[in-house]
Amino acid sequence: MPALIKSFLLSILLLTSVAVDAFTLEELTFDSPEQQTEFRELISELRCLVCQNESLAGSKAELAQDLRNEVYKMMRAGQSQDEILDFLIARYGDFVLYDPPLKPSTYILWFGPFVLIGIGAVFMVRALLRKQSAPDAELSDDDRLRLKDMLADRDGKTDQSS
Repeated sequence: MPALIKSFLLSILLLTSVAVDAFTLEELTFDSPEQQTEFRELISELRCLVCQNESLAGSKAELAQDLRNEVYKMMRAGQSQDEILDFLIARYGDFVLYDPPLKPSTYILWFGPFVLIGIGAVFMVRALLRKQSAPDAELSDDDRLRLKDMLADRDGKTDQSS
């Protein structure tokens, strides 16, 4: 009986894994292998608007599937890559591209991380210089006596407990 249960569970697992693959790997037909290659290259250059860190080709999000279908329909209608990109940029902005163009509206995308690293470095250098220039505080005579008494008490307790 356990073998029957294992076979049943294995078949359920295989069926669900096929369903997951079917969600992301749509069966699309192309007129030529070149058109299929062009489609795959195009969707790999586009960013998933839901995931933001995945390409349209690798995303499992529903919106990504819709956008892949839209790109497929546009390609089948005879539109060029540039026309498709222009449409998507007009609709979603430069953010839809993994490699947005360098222009004033995208300066923050290109230079923002470097500016933040520079600001962090300035604050770190200032903190280190301030720490170097501050002299170590000297102990007063009262503090030295208290410290000496505390050490003597500790040493006395250690000797008594041994």
